[in-house]
Amino acid sequence: MATTKQRTAAKRNIKKAATAAKKKRTIANLPKSTRTALGKQANKVKRQKARSR
Repeated sequence: MATTKQRTAAKRNIKKAATAAKKKRTIANLPKSTRTALGKQANKVKRQKARSR
């Protein structure tokens, strides 16, 4: 289990990666772990939005 500090750091990194990717469209060049993390995050949000409708 990740600590709270690790979790917040991971969230921050994902946000940074997302903004950079939006600017430069570098999702393809990101490391695989970051890409899967971004995908998982997006999927989670998608599911939450679907549930609230």
